[in-house]
Amino acid sequence: MKSKAGDIRIGIGGWTYEPWRGVFYPDKLPQRRELEYAASKLTSIEINGTFYGSQKPESFRKWASEVPDGFVFSLKGPRYATNRKVLAEAGDSIKRFYDSGVLELGDKLGPVLWQFAPTKKFDPVDFGAFLALLPRTIDGRSLRHVVEVRHDSFCAPDFIALLREHGIPVVYSEHATYPEIADVVGDFVYARLQKGKDDITAGYPPKALAAWAQRLETWASGGEPDDLPKVGAGHTKKQKRDVFAYVIHEGKVRAPAAAMELIRLVS
Repeated sequence: MKSKAGDIRIGIGGWTYEPWRGVFYPDKLPQRRELEYAASKLTSIEINGTFYGSQKPESFRKWASEVPDGFVFSLKGPRYATNRKVLAEAGDSIKRFYDSGVLELGDKLGPVLWQFAPTKKFDPVDFGAFLALLPRTIDGRSLRHVVEVRHDSFCAPDFIALLREHGIPVVYSEHATYPEIADVVGDFVYARLQKGKDDITAGYPPKALAAWAQRLETWASGGEPDDLPKVGAGHTKKQKRDVFAYVIHEGKVRAPAAAMELIRLVS
């Protein structure tokens, strides 16, 4: 019998962070083994370095070889594609990104996150042109995309309608200042949890983690949490969905602990 819920993958942003050594990573763990160790405790990692510059094909192959079966990376798309006045002109940057060797991750490749600056306002025509540039398949391989918008002008029903037209979700961002948009679009949900605190051992109070675990399970089973803000009209068709959730906050020392506790709660 097929599962009635999609897969829930939970992790952190990146894996190289000196303050994690001796806290998340064991003392004396060689730095070259940090990805291997992190992947043994988590089920996904969001790679941030791809936002700032191109990586080499051999890097993608190496990362894929160091994580177990079932582990999935998400990647940030390059800032050269999103940090521009005219998004419709991003085609060459998007192509260079995929030509850099991204597909060398094989079945470890998850969604690509296209992150926009807080100053970028919603322009339906130009943003729609950008969405149309995102490749749905390359060499027969299906690709997933998600957008993270950080200006309040995106809190509009027209934005959600545009996403549904293209089948591309928006990041649910738990953040002190960025807009929270929990409308469900497409066949997966992507959440970035950014209100963790380093003075709490598990990053979040137990009740907060339990509430997040419940939301992740609701999304995976095809529902929509009733305590998160939406801006569009109506509901998306109920279907099981894969869920990607990343604990990413300012200090982030306790982010791995929060992610591991969430994994335990949804297991």
